[in-house]
Formats: sequence, structure tokens, C-alpha cells
Amino acid sequence: MLKSVPYKTAVRTIHLPGQEPLKIFTLSDRQQFYDPTGAAQRLGISSATWPLFGMLWPSGLQLALKVIKNQVDPEQRILEIGCGLALASLTAHRLGADVTASDRHPLTKRFLNKNLKNNDLPLLEYRHGQWGRNEPVSLLDTGAPILSGRYDLIMGSDLLYEPDSPAQVAQFIHQHAQAQSEVWVMDPNRGYRNRFTRKMAEFGFSLMEDAKIQRPYAYNLNDTPEAYSGRFLRYVRNINPRQLG
Repeated sequence: MLKSVPYKTAVRTIHLPGQEPLKIFTLSDRQQFYDPTGAAQRLGISSATWPLFGMLWPSGLQLALKVIKNQVDPEQRILEIGCGLALASLTAHRLGADVTASDRHPLTKRFLNKNLKNNDLPLLEYRHGQWGRNEPVSLLDTGAPILSGRYDLIMGSDLLYEPDSPAQVAQFIHQHAQAQSEVWVMDPNRGYRNRFTRKMAEFGFSLMEDAKIQRPYAYNLNDTPEAYSGRFLRYVRNINPRQLG
């Protein structure tokens, strides 16, 4: 555990098929808030949303399962956006992928490094990545360099949680995806899926897979296993690099 922190934490063991268990350092519950320097507030993170990064979410687990089922290409540059506790990134990293995790929360990097240490994994690239916000941010607040560059595969889970999310997330993906690229999104049926697909099409992405994910339980994600229902969305883009602008 982290020493002298004013929020409650826990270590949860996640069992994924065919893999060694992952020991994941998390917040113990959603009744947590700690922003002594105002960094989270300056980054647009309210007290209500502050703890969300530190919880394990069912869609994150389902994305990690997709990573396991699809052969990792070590030559492919992978980016996870809105990673939170980065379960999918940790899984891909352990399988030998060239992966970068990104999120907007100022404590994400600390929790990520703790989980790398917990599971005897080498350092994993982390960047501050935030959509829907144009104001400049300080490295003192983000704790990590700002995300830049383009990637071959961009993945994320439970990204479409607000009415503005489809347009903002699609724009963000466009900014960081190669002209020839793939996108994976695990969505727990929040209702913005079709709107997101239309926005993605504006940037040259075609929906190649819209698979219903229905599972009776979510492994050891929670103390009491829960059924999962959602969709796995896979998009592909193949455009002229000149169209990226």
C-alpha cells in the first residue's frame, strides 16, 4: 500500500483465463476525494468523478479479455485512452505489446506504477490524455507529459458516458490514430453507440464489428460477481496519410 495517503485503498486479485493473476491496487470504494493542490479541479475533475479512475470496472475487464484473445503484434503501437487502472494495458504489456496508457487523472500514473511493481512488470509508458478540453495544462498538475503522436491500435472501455462523449472521443481518436489504424471500444450499453459510430465515420473509420458481449459473471472483479452486458465495437481506417492534416 501507499504510505500516508488520506484515501482508502485495497489490493484486488484479478484472474484472467490462461494468465497469471494480476494484483491490482485500487481505491477501496467510490467515497474518496483528495485534491490538496487543486490539480484535479484545474483538470476539470469534480469531487464526484475524482474516485472513478481508481475503481475496477466490468468493461475494463472485458477489454482485457479481448487483448488476451487477440494475438499481440509486438510491432504494433497500442494506446489505451481513459485507462483508469489500465487493466487492458497491463495485460497487453505483460504479453509483450508496445503499449502506452493514458488518462486525465493526476493520480493515474502513481497507481499504474504501483501495479507494475505489484506484478513484477517493467515500466510502461504513460501520458496525460484528455478529450473535450482545450485549455493548456501544467505538467505539475498532470504528472506526465501530454499525449502526442499516432498509434496503430487505440483501445478503451466505457468511454461514451455523456452526451458530448461521442464527438469528443471520436475527435481525440482521430488526433492520435494512424491513417491506417484500428480502434477497439468496449461499451456497457450507455446509449451513445450509434452516435459515436457516425462521428467515427466522419474521420474515415468504418465499423467492422459490433458484437454483443453477454457474460454471466465478471471473474473476480468484485467481491460479488456481476453479470455483464455490453457491446464490443471495432473500427478500421485506411486513408491517405495526407488526409490527416
